[in-house]
Amino acid sequence: MKRISVDIGGTFTDCFVVWDNKYIETKALTTHHNLAQGFNEAVEKACVELDLSIEEILAEVDSVRYATTLGTNALIEHNGPRIGMLVTAGFEAMVPLSRGRGYGEGLDDMGKQNLPDAERPKPLVLPQMIEGVRERRGFEGELVMPLDEKDLRHKIRKLVDNGAQVIVVCLVNAVVNPEHERRIEQILLDEYPTHLLGSIPIILSHRVAGRKGEYVRATSAIIDGYLHSTMYHAMNQLEQNLRAHGYTKPMLVIHNSGGMAQLNSTDALQTIHSGPISGISAAEHLAKEADLGSVVSTDMGGTSYDIGIVVEGGIKHYDFNPVIDRWLVSVPMVHLVTLGAGGGSIASFDRMYNTVAVGPKSAGSDPGPACYDRGGMNPTVTDADLVLGYLDAENYAGGSIPLNPKRSLFAFEENLCDDLDVDPIQAALLVKAKVDSNMANGVATELRVRGYNPEEFTMLAYGGNGPLHCCGIASHLNIDKILATPMSSVFSAVGAGNMHQMHIHESSLFMVLYDSTSRHVFDDYQRFNNIVAELSTRGLNDLLRQGSKVEDIQHSLELDMRYGNQLVQTTVVVPKHSLESVMDVMNILDQFSTDYGNRFGEGSQAPEAGIRINTIRVASYVEHDTVRFTHIKPIPEDERIAPPEPSSIRTCYFVGDGKAVTTPVWNKSDIPPGTEIVGPGLVASEVTTYLIEPGWKYVSAEQGAVWFIRAKATN
Repeated sequence: MKRISVDIGGTFTDCFVVWDNKYIETKALTTHHNLAQGFNEAVEKACVELDLSIEEILAEVDSVRYATTLGTNALIEHNGPRIGMLVTAGFEAMVPLSRGRGYGEGLDDMGKQNLPDAERPKPLVLPQMIEGVRERRGFEGELVMPLDEKDLRHKIRKLVDNGAQVIVVCLVNAVVNPEHERRIEQILLDEYPTHLLGSIPIILSHRVAGRKGEYVRATSAIIDGYLHSTMYHAMNQLEQNLRAHGYTKPMLVIHNSGGMAQLNSTDALQTIHSGPISGISAAEHLAKEADLGSVVSTDMGGTSYDIGIVVEGGIKHYDFNPVIDRWLVSVPMVHLVTLGAGGGSIASFDRMYNTVAVGPKSAGSDPGPACYDRGGMNPTVTDADLVLGYLDAENYAGGSIPLNPKRSLFAFEENLCDDLDVDPIQAALLVKAKVDSNMANGVATELRVRGYNPEEFTMLAYGGNGPLHCCGIASHLNIDKILATPMSSVFSAVGAGNMHQMHIHESSLFMVLYDSTSRHVFDDYQRFNNIVAELSTRGLNDLLRQGSKVEDIQHSLELDMRYGNQLVQTTVVVPKHSLESVMDVMNILDQFSTDYGNRFGEGSQAPEAGIRINTIRVASYVEHDTVRFTHIKPIPEDERIAPPEPSSIRTCYFVGDGKAVTTPVWNKSDIPPGTEIVGPGLVASEVTTYLIEPGWKYVSAEQGAVWFIRAKATN
């Protein structure tokens, strides 16, 4: 297997190259003005190790895969195009009103408790850019009012005259019958062909989201249109760069559903959070292969701290109506929680509580932390780690980014020390304690609201800063075991390389499987089978278009089900993809009852309210070769070996002590598997630093994996 996978983050571009049995991990600063430059720099570092040119590598790899947070950043910065929107007449206020409670989406818990004072999100489409067109389809797709094409052409001209750069179309019940949306697209292309105004993106809502619910379908289409140009130009830069170096195969893009597809089969909305979700996918793969049980994945990079859950058995948590920024959308997405706490997170003085605050603002890669000596003036988490002695100023990121400790000290003195009445060391300790506490609170909240006990989980720590802060975070959570994953600094890129090609198609409907009033069990098997067949065919065609072989394509069927008119839906994975008898229906009802009871408690089932399907979902996928994780389990205590002599000694400071501690430092390349080091200590590699805090043990394993075990814990 020969493969390149890249995770383009807000600060670093992580690259993972598989070359037969050799795994190479490299990093470069993200070049936001042209992502291809950071990609080339990262790949060229791998070229040095392989003694090959970039053209020679690209000529032999089976695929190049990208995960990126570019869309997330563009949405946060609100630098998208001017959007024009066409809706069914009478629904012009649907998006501006935001369902009333929409003001609370994306707020923290405190904000949701005070909705009257909540700040409305800045609209992505202005009210004056929304036009209603005369048409109507019924809830079953039947024609109620034909499309008034004369009125439509007038509304299109009005939007274009007002400067629309993207046209989003969202009509009532279009997911049931999209004929009118498709006709609007034809008229738009007739009125304004590409040679007249250039290529104005036309986003049809039924292609973006396949479920009912006009508001969430509208916001899904708006975000897709808002990010379309940004993602198109950025991804096009990357693809043209590959072509310039002789790579002729299609570029693959990671989706937030946990799969990937070619660029021409990817919507902009599907790329949101794709980088962190690649890490969760890798965590699932690692937990299953190494039999780790339930794990919580924690990815601390330069900009954010991302949390994901994989419970025992390799089951991921999905959001089927996730909130992106401040907007509720209707696309399946692997569940992810992101905190603004990375290495580049800026520390500031919190005047209300007379203490230090960390994040959510980040220094990013340009100018970066103060110690990067590129003009950054604010202290960051990385500056605190440098001041406390954890980082080697001359060998940070393999020596590619020399650090300036004087700039870090100056940043603390200018921004924090006077307000806090402390010296720079004490200020840095406050920052370290604060960021570790914030991340631990995020993990604890995420686990406990789902009924899990953090102490029963193994923490996976990865990302460039994960192994540096994991002991402090786990101490707050009473977690005794941490696994700093193989290839931890580029683990999300590893996950991108392990993903399978996948497309998800949905159909929103009203299908009663059990009518409690008439006690009738669903018997229109052909209707159900036709919908599943259509969704499977769409997924099949997507993958065939991308060059997959028909015999390699597999399908998974999921049903969103509920009791009566309950708001809560439970997703049921159905092994049999067709209904042939009443027994098949009863099996689905029985499985739904079991899954519902497991989720909400046995006895909570309510069949007397009736049982219905709201969404039928088919995931079509092709499995690919993956990186294998072997011998990851910690070596038994009686088989561990003592470490070699440390390569150097450094003065460090630890939270809870505050005194200077003489701390040994080892090079990771000098430590064989099975080595045990009792903290305090530091283990340095070219891509990350492993901080062994007092009270913890470092136990090395195969493939570069490292276990942190609390000294008092059972080993």
